[in-house]
Amino acid sequence: QVQLVESGGGLVQPGESLRLSCAASGSILSINAMGWYRQAPGKQRELVASIPSGGTTSYADSVKGRFTISRDNAKNAVYLQMNSLQSEDTAVYYCNAKIRTRGFLPTRDYWGQGTQVTVSS
Repeated sequence: QVQLVESGGGLVQPGESLRLSCAASGSILSINAMGWYRQAPGKQRELVASIPSGGTTSYADSVKGRFTISRDNAKNAVYLQMNSLQSEDTAVYYCNAKIRTRGFLPTRDYWGQGTQVTVSS
């Protein structure tokens, strides 16, 4: 079994910062890309940022220059530093990881439980 556990959400005012964390645990052979998605009320889930096991990070246009994704492979963890938060960033944020649990199996998507981020004055 594989679990992704997130932390770091909360209520902040516009212009403030938050850091989300996500750690994967369980029967993990390898982790390819990791990323953060978000889903606001009444909207579809969207990709916020992703980071491959090696290579270039990518961001949604709406968060470029404000959010930074990073990972710690030794800890099977991914982080999202969110600065200059805006009300439009209010959503439930989900961690995603493409994980291989056995050498003969393809990678599959695993998801965290979601953490609420609310930006409001």
